[in-house]
Amino acid sequence: MDNRSEVREFLTTRRAKLTPREVGLPDVGQRRVSGLRRGEVANLAGVSIEYYSKLERGAIAGASPSVLEAISRALRLDDAEREHLLHLAHTAAGSGPLVSPRRRARAVWTPPPSLQWVLDSITGGPAIVRNGRMDLLATNQLGRAMHASLYERANGPVPNFARYTFLDEDSRIFYTDWETAADTCVSILRTEAGRDPRDKQMHDLVGELSTRSEDFRLRWGRHDVRLHGAGTKPFHHTAVGDLDLAYESVDMLSEPGLTLTIYAAEPGSRTAEALALLASLTAPAPERNAPSPH
Repeated sequence: MDNRSEVREFLTTRRAKLTPREVGLPDVGQRRVSGLRRGEVANLAGVSIEYYSKLERGAIAGASPSVLEAISRALRLDDAEREHLLHLAHTAAGSGPLVSPRRRARAVWTPPPSLQWVLDSITGGPAIVRNGRMDLLATNQLGRAMHASLYERANGPVPNFARYTFLDEDSRIFYTDWETAADTCVSILRTEAGRDPRDKQMHDLVGELSTRSEDFRLRWGRHDVRLHGAGTKPFHHTAVGDLDLAYESVDMLSEPGLTLTIYAAEPGSRTAEALALLASLTAPAPERNAPSPH
């Protein structure tokens, strides 16, 4: 991905989202396009319009952290957007501690036994591990059962949430709020692409999805980013029906670049009953004890 075009399109789309009223400026004169003018952003950030115009053209290498912070405040960037801008600047500079060192890359990853033990110990709800490319890498029993269709329909040994969301019609049944799920998926991919622009697998994935899915292509062009966290998501499972699940996502310090997400149902709810049914339907058969010798 070309860093200059990424910077240009990111800053342009953020500027287009703001109105003068939102930032306390008078709305003066005819506007050819929506959003703030470059000069208005420059004024809010305390830099010259020439310098801001240079940054928005993609020449962000060498911009100081204080300038980037001022631009972030002027554009009302949230935490995810601010971090994304810092990553883009770090990539443009080629060096320098604007952001923390990039996680180490791995071509193939399999969960170590200790991680699988931890996942298997989580019995109250689905638990999954994914990377920034949205590959589903490990689960507990309920996580596997919840995402059964994702595994069954995957083109390869590693299921991918993005391919499933945009290339498989089954996802529109699984995600009862498909539009929000699709927005979230692309925002996570865009965030990851900013962190590691040299990830060839990400390039290939984005190219494939952009070619095959207009829904993906339109969302990718918005340059929206987000950080994982907590919330609720609705699903529909073909075996047990609708599921309204709370979730918590955390970065795995022991495995940089991976995210652990744990889902849970409200105690006593219909979803809790559905999860219990799903667990019973997919529980491994008990092993028979070998006959004792006589």
